This record gives sequence, C-alpha cells and structure tokens, in this order.
Amino acid sequence: MKSHIGTFLSIGSPAVTELAAECGFDWVLIDLEHGCESEAALPNQLRALRGSNTLAIVRVSAPHPDLIARVLDWGAHGIMVPHVNTVAEARHCVDAAYYPPQGHRGVSRTVRAYGYGMRLPDGAMPKPIILAQIETAEAVANADQIAAVEGIDALFIGPADLSFDLKAQQSPHSYDDCVNSIVKAAKDHGKGCGILVRHADDKEKLKALGFTWIAMDSDLSLVREGFKRNLAAARAW
Repeated sequence: MKSHIGTFLSIGSPAVTELAAECGFDWVLIDLEHGCESEAALPNQLRALRGSNTLAIVRVSAPHPDLIARVLDWGAHGIMVPHVNTVAEARHCVDAAYYPPQGHRGVSRTVRAYGYGMRLPDGAMPKPIILAQIETAEAVANADQIAAVEGIDALFIGPADLSFDLKAQQSPHSYDDCVNSIVKAAKDHGKGCGILVRHADDKEKLKALGFTWIAMDSDLSLVREGFKRNLAAARAW
C-alpha cells in the first residue's frame, strides 16, 4: 500500500498551506478541531492548494453532517474525524460524507468542488477519503470493527489523546500494544493506518509497522521550534 507523507496545518494561513504544497507534501491536514482558523476561512486554504498534487484533508471539529458536507462541497478531498470510538460513529461519518445510496449527503452541482457548476462529475460521483481517528481505549477495543466499515479508508492514531485516555482510564494495555492492535486491525481489512509523528527518528519503527498515512509534525510546532532555536542562537552571540 502506498505511503502518504503529510503534515498538520494549525496556523490557518493560506500562505503556509500553499508553501506546504510547494514543498511537495502528498497531503495536508487542515485542522478545524484544534487549529486557529475558522470554518468560514477554509475555502481560501483550499484555494491555496489549487493546481498542486497535494491532497486536502480537513479535520472537522465533530462529525456533524452539515459540516462534513460543506467541507467536501468546498473542495476538500477528504475528512479526518476525531474520536471515532464505535462502529455506529464510523458509519455515521460515512453516511454524512457519501452520496446515496451509500450515504445521505445532499447533492449540489454548483458548489466549489464542481467548479460552481462548470466541472460537473462525469459518471459516478467522487468518493471522499475518510480517516477515522482512534484516540481512546474504547476505540482501540473496537478498532477491528471500525476498520471493517465500508467507506473508512484508514485508521489514524492520535498519540496525545490515546496516551492521555489510557492513563485516565487506567487501562491495563500499554500504548505500544494499542498501536500494534490498531495497525493489525487496519491491515486485516485492507485499510490504511496513520499517525502524527513529532520526531523524525521514529520513522523507521513506524515504517516497519506498516503505517501508510504519516503526518510529519505541524506548522505551528515547526515555527515554534524555529523561533526557539534562532532565539537561543542569537542570545549566545
């Protein structure tokens, strides 16, 4: 299965989004859950990717059907949904993102995704990419069933949330055991598996596990670390 290398975009700047595409990322995650940008400003970030080969994945703040439909109508290639804990929640995401008969998304031929009516789909309607985030002990327990849901393309691990929840729930399972379980569930159903990577040194371990959707850090973290590094260098003069 092909590997997709991306990054998280939290600052909310179309210029940063455009720069990420210029650098050649396979995909970017535009973050409406924890990011600084508002939903109304999302179209300008999507416009910044026009003409590039970079996939636009938008993390919605919650699996609201109207929000999912708007994000896709505005031209996102897919969505990431946080805290998908059950099969019912996974199916709800698919139902909101897909047109009938697989889902219940409303059809409009004049939205930005179809050139405001100038680029109507020829034949079947495009299929959205759906990344379901596995971030709790409950989600890990249901990972195999979630991965089996038709329309879910990949299970995506949220390391911070998963680690926090395992401690909060006093789970007997280690973080590494949970990661292995999630990867296995994805592989067993022919689905992708992804994770946010904060340290490049982890790449060989994650590659060996079989991760196919890799997000290398975020714009905010990279700017923060760059500021800190340059400030430290300047103070040492």
